[in-house]
Amino acid sequence: MSLKQSNEITVKVKGNLDNLYKLLEEKSFKISNEFKMEDTFFIPKYLEIDKMTCREILSKAVLIRDIYITTKNLRIKKLTFKRKNIDENGNILSQDSVNVDILNIEDAKKFLEAIGYIEIIKIKEEDREYKKDDLVFSVKDIKNGDKLIEFETVEDNENLDTIEKIKKAINEIGLPIYTDNYFVKKAEIELEKVLKGK
Repeated sequence: MSLKQSNEITVKVKGNLDNLYKLLEEKSFKISNEFKMEDTFFIPKYLEIDKMTCREILSKAVLIRDIYITTKNLRIKKLTFKRKNIDENGNILSQDSVNVDILNIEDAKKFLEAIGYIEIIKIKEEDREYKKDDLVFSVKDIKNGDKLIEFETVEDNENLDTIEKIKKAINEIGLPIYTDNYFVKKAEIELEKVLKGK
C-alpha cells in the first residue's frame, strides 16, 4: 500500500492536440512517457445520489485503476481512494491518495460488489507525459471528453512545490490553455454527463 501526497493543477486545452504537440516540440519539450489509463469508479450502493452533488458522490468513490505504460510495456493495476480538500470556489487546497496494488481487475470488481459497491462511471484516457528541465506534465486525451493538461506539485523541488509556482511556470510556457479554471475535475465532468443521462 502507498500513500501519495501532492497537489495538482488541471487545465483545459484550447484547440486540438496535434497543434499542442507541435508547439511543445518547438519549445523543446520531450515525451518522457506514454500511457493508457482506465479508471472505473465504484460507490457505496446505499448512497442517495439524487440528493448529492457530483463532488459529494466522488468523495465516497473507490477507483479501480488500470494503467498500461506503452513506452515501458508495463501494466499497473491498483485500487485507489482519493481525498481532496476543495474550497468553496472549487480550488483544490490539498489532496492525497491511498493506493493498493492488485493482481486482477475482475477480481477487484467482484470484491467491491461483494462489499456493497456499484460501478458508477468509467473514464478512459490516453496520456503523453512531457518533460523539459524540472517541469513534467501530462497531456490527457479523455475518450469522448476534454483535452487536458495536468501538472503536479513536486515536494523536493522548491521551484515547483506549490500551486502558485506551478501556475507561474505554466503561464511562462505560453501553452494554448484556458486560464479561467486551474482545477478542472474530469471525474466530476464525466459523472455529470452520466447523471444527466439517467
